[in-house]
Amino acid sequence: MKRRILGASGISVSEITLGAMMFGAMGNRDHDESVGIIRTALDAGINFIDTADVYSAGESEVIVGKAIRGRRDDVVVATKFGLAMGDDANQSGASARWIRHEVEQSLRRLGTDWIDLYQLHRPDHETPVDETLAVLSDLVREGKVRAIGSSTFPADLIVEAQWAACRGGHRRFVTEQPLYSILTRSIERAVLPTAQRHGMGVISYSPLNAGWLSGRADPSGAHRASSRPSMYDVSVPANASKADAVRRLTTLAQEAGLPLPHLALAFVLAHPALTSVIIGPRTLDQLTSLLPAADVVLSAETLDRIDETVAPGTDVNPDDNYDAAPPALLDATLRRR
Repeated sequence: MKRRILGASGISVSEITLGAMMFGAMGNRDHDESVGIIRTALDAGINFIDTADVYSAGESEVIVGKAIRGRRDDVVVATKFGLAMGDDANQSGASARWIRHEVEQSLRRLGTDWIDLYQLHRPDHETPVDETLAVLSDLVREGKVRAIGSSTFPADLIVEAQWAACRGGHRRFVTEQPLYSILTRSIERAVLPTAQRHGMGVISYSPLNAGWLSGRADPSGAHRASSRPSMYDVSVPANASKADAVRRLTTLAQEAGLPLPHLALAFVLAHPALTSVIIGPRTLDQLTSLLPAADVVLSAETLDRIDETVAPGTDVNPDDNYDAAPPALLDATLRRR
């Protein structure tokens, strides 16, 4: 398993990251089986695990903690905070109060003294980023966190956070975790170039587009936990376009002698901004079927044909980026006097 340096952190990570969202109530409820999957990934050369406090209400972190026991120094552990952990408005976001609370909970669940990469799961438009960076910087100085990052930030907020860190003398976000696949390429326009300019590592998620690029006849079966079944409804014109693109990509993969998922992962890793791509297996078979993709290098001809199928910088179905719309568009009161 090849490795790359994670942005300006100096940390060496595998090109494939093991995503832990499917371990626990959201996916595989068997802790022993989930631990076995994680340890198989580690034995295969993956040294980077990504989880979050919100995954199965903390259960995913507990499972990861069990799996890395006795191997902590060999594993780079990333987790995230910010999404709602309860009904109270103070149980989410990026305020100093909530971060202080939640980092202790994650450390306890993971059974570790430190988190290698602590990421803000989504932008918090209610909290000044200066406050967020200040408390995260304190956590780095205290040794509880080694590096900090963002997730699903648009380019303008990436720049704002970098500027705020420079102005305030804070630690800066050294990574960004965006949605990226052959079918969702809008981050190529500004997010990836911006991350490159600021020397950020990029850890992308959903390379199989929630099952659409899994190679299965029924993509919804690859992501049964989806809260948005409409994303698989081919009567929706944009989804019909996705189905057509998948058929063309399947043919391309066959001509290249590759399973479709391997083509999808290799495409993501071919972008020079990418550090690592997250896979999220629920079973051991899913993990072992994806591991060979780490060795796939796509030819220029194949990449050109992918571009002909899905144009660079475009999303086949814009609704796939359901977290991308800012409050200025979602809240009518911000658009009307």
